[in-house]
Amino acid sequence: MNSVENVSVELVVVLGRAQMPIHQLLKMGRGAVIELETDDNEEVQLIANNVPVAKGQVVMSGEKIAINITRKLSRAEVTAATQ
Repeated sequence: MNSVENVSVELVVVLGRAQMPIHQLLKMGRGAVIELETDDNEEVQLIANNVPVAKGQVVMSGEKIAINITRKLSRAEVTAATQ
């Protein structure tokens, strides 16, 4: 079990996307809000070590935010997303 405990995985959750000029980004201060091109109920993408692995839904419980994994991506979907 020790070998599994020493594996590092970088996990990224993509909530949405936005495009803006770099000068606008540099003007933003702490607490600024960036509007994302997504809906409230749209699935988020989970990426492990730069590879898309699953889709999920954002779940809020009090002040905590979690991701409920709704489906694991197939090998074909992973291959298509990484090309």
